[in-house]
Amino acid sequence: MMKNLFYQFNTPLYQVVLLGFICLCGPGMLNALAGLGAGGSMSSDVGLVDTSNSALYSCFAIVGFFAGSITNTIGVKKALMIGSIGYVFYSFSFWIYEMKKIPSLVIAAGALLGCCAGIFWSAQGAVMMSYPEEKNKGKYVALFWTLFNIGGILGSIITLGLNLQNITGGVSSGTYATFAIVMLVGVFSTFAFASPSNVICSDGSKMIVMKSTHWRDEVKSTLMIWKDWRIMALIPAFLASNWFYAYQFHVNAVYFDPSTRALNDLMYWTFQIFGSLALGILLDYQGMSRRNRGLVGLGVLFTTLMTVYAGGFVFQLTFENNFNTPIHWNHPTFGGPFVLFIMYGLSDSLYQSYLYWLMGAMTNDPNLLARYAGFYKAVQSAGAAISFGIDAINTPLRTECFICWSLISISFPLIYLVAKDITETNITIVLN
Repeated sequence: MMKNLFYQFNTPLYQVVLLGFICLCGPGMLNALAGLGAGGSMSSDVGLVDTSNSALYSCFAIVGFFAGSITNTIGVKKALMIGSIGYVFYSFSFWIYEMKKIPSLVIAAGALLGCCAGIFWSAQGAVMMSYPEEKNKGKYVALFWTLFNIGGILGSIITLGLNLQNITGGVSSGTYATFAIVMLVGVFSTFAFASPSNVICSDGSKMIVMKSTHWRDEVKSTLMIWKDWRIMALIPAFLASNWFYAYQFHVNAVYFDPSTRALNDLMYWTFQIFGSLALGILLDYQGMSRRNRGLVGLGVLFTTLMTVYAGGFVFQLTFENNFNTPIHWNHPTFGGPFVLFIMYGLSDSLYQSYLYWLMGAMTNDPNLLARYAGFYKAVQSAGAAISFGIDAINTPLRTECFICWSLISISFPLIYLVAKDITETNITIVLN
């Protein structure tokens, strides 16, 4: 029985589920916090949180470029453990800020989280893209994305429950304490993660784990990514994939009151699950070739995002940054903005899930995928750092919306160049 339990615990499915739970507790709860706008604080604190986020994503970008090498050197288990610690400190910094008003602590915590998150997401990407069989990669991405976004949903429910009667502008300090406790659970959960060498595939074989090379060789291998034309073509998509958060969460902060922001946040992450699950099923549909599945998925992605951002730009023309009459969910005009906000969440999940699937379709090598994931998150974070910097100087929201829409539009022709060359398999059979 113990042998069977060990087998079940060390399967790719269980490990991806555990990875999803760890992300639920850490990044998922952070997403709930970020989705409230201004970190859940008063809307007047948008500038401080934007500065903290710029520090976060700047450090994330720097560390992310080499995070694949760090992950390959220390292993995914240690990388996940070290990375998850930063989320706890970040949430605690807001708790302390609510009581002591120390802005520098929030900014420093953002920088620390950026360094930790760069390592965390490199390990996450390596596990999620390399552990599943090729026929299951879309479904495993969807499964992970579902668990990850349950963190955002749980965080939103906690916030909504603790602030249901709150009309003061910021969430209660108890909200941050609760978030920090959940994040600590995620840190301790990393101890249960299995080493890749112990992971058992569905056919009973163990995963092939490439031996870690010297750190100098790892750095050289990371730099070689710049010579991969497919990754270079995906840079605009990587850049755009988190760029829109600064804009979307700013809109949530200024246009809605605290309890309505929490409701929007809840539905934003809920619809992320629906989007990822639907796309995952499509991308693993065995009735079409892998290349055709990729191209059909890209068509769905393009149609959805262009429609959503066209509607978003029209909505943005109706108000600007100085909007000072936040609405509640009982307001007669609430319906349209509410639907738009949750469609932003759906679009985010489609876009990022597709990029993960596409990278996973490019190779099965765990070490290379760790470098891909690190590079992806580095460029993604550089985009987020720039966008939060733009948002921090009170750039007109309609300008921010137009930039988001433009970046996404530019990325699609380049994504197509990569997707059209997807092969049916990356498995090489050697005949003796």
